Amino acid sequence: METDYESVAVAPDVLARLRERDDAGRVPRPFTDAEGGAPLRCCLRHSRAGERLVLVSYAPLRGWAARTGAEPGPYDEVGPVFVHAEPCDGQVSGPGYPAALHGARRVLRAYDAGGRILGGTLVELPRERAGEVDGLLAEVFADPAVALVHVRAVEFGCFMVEIRRRSA
Repeated sequence: METDYESVAVAPDVLARLRERDDAGRVPRPFTDAEGGAPLRCCLRHSRAGERLVLVSYAPLRGWAARTGAEPGPYDEVGPVFVHAEPCDGQVSGPGYPAALHGARRVLRAYDAGGRILGGTLVELPRERAGEVDGLLAEVFADPAVALVHVRAVEFGCFMVEIRRRSA
């Protein structure tokens, strides 16, 4: 499905900062993922057994607001994300929804250019139907006021990925 939006992983410069000190002010502690399966926000895939990871607190609107001049105010949420403990060479962006990170319950939170939340769409689809999320995202982005969408896991509130309009 051709889309007018793309999934964007956490930027390399932000990852470097988070690996030193996260957005909650903590120094991350690397660990070896014995089982694999952690959703990685640095490369938009699940971890493999034996990979070195860190779990960091991340405020996704904060960096976006700093780059764009937006003011997210109370929507400046901080939450847990898994990333590789060292820089990786994985996918950093791509068209459409990253089905590899899909879980049964996600919420699509739409934000305007000022950083204010416009609403949310609850997604309850099994992984094998993750491709249907692109249709839901197309509906969200049909509103010209939507500047970006954050996908979050419902159960833990974890930020999964940012979806942005593609640059012209």
